[in-house]
Amino acid sequence: MHLGSESMDGRLLFAIPKKGRLYEKTLELLSGADIQFTRSHRLDVCLVGNHPIALVFLPAADIPSFVGKGNVDLGITGHDVILEAGMSEHVTEVLRLGFGKCALQFQVPESSSIKSVQDLAGKRVVTSFEVLAGRYFDDLDTELGLVNEQRTKIEYVGGSVEAACSLGLADGIVDLVESGETMRAAGLHAIGTLLETEAVLIRSTKPKHAHLAPLIERITKRIAGVIASSKYVLCQYNIPRQVLASAMEITPGRRAPTLSPLDDENWVGVSSMVEKKKVADVMDRLVEVGAEDVLIIRLDNCRV
Repeated sequence: MHLGSESMDGRLLFAIPKKGRLYEKTLELLSGADIQFTRSHRLDVCLVGNHPIALVFLPAADIPSFVGKGNVDLGITGHDVILEAGMSEHVTEVLRLGFGKCALQFQVPESSSIKSVQDLAGKRVVTSFEVLAGRYFDDLDTELGLVNEQRTKIEYVGGSVEAACSLGLADGIVDLVESGETMRAAGLHAIGTLLETEAVLIRSTKPKHAHLAPLIERITKRIAGVIASSKYVLCQYNIPRQVLASAMEITPGRRAPTLSPLDDENWVGVSSMVEKKKVADVMDRLVEVGAEDVLIIRLDNCRV
């Protein structure tokens, strides 16, 4: 389909990270929400086939600005990116998406005499987050009474921040850390955390296209369903009525478990949503109180 202005008219514009740590997970999320599209390798805009939506593939750092100014209606980016772009007042974080989790940390060489963030104040700091780091050290320098040349020197680099200390460019860095393996390989360790971050779904605080509100709500609910289904499973089991109360304490569900009568009036079937990370413990406890036929069913999607 030709992507002329007519084909874009009236469509919800949805900004997607075009590459990087959020890209693959975002595509999985869109697939789970049944947002169907085919993207040409040469184009950063594509039309969704089953909804009046156009996906716009942008650098994650640009998405808060596009959404905040109303150029696009929805977007997925990192919480840290919004803060670094200074767009917190212009975008609303609709949903936290549960992926892309990492921490913006202060890191220094293992051999360094710097043991705390206070020790790092007044030194040379390299980062890709010069706004957040600059604001933090401005406040800390003032608190510590550092003035003029005593204040922390912040230098921006666009990548490979972890190499700055070994190259003699910095006494410490501020960078995103997921597993910490890259930092350890560079001989660095954390002395503090500036913020925790993850991917978020955002919309403009002052949307320009009021007629798109119902579609934005529908897509938001679909994405929320995909997120919930990644966190929960459905637990089903049979239990003697005399110990039902004990079993329901183990599986209270999100609101309440669903009870189904069985042919044997002394038994009842139970269905309940359970957090995926607690499944093994829940199953063990159910068997201990007398449950039988305990089944765990994976959820592909849901509405909760």
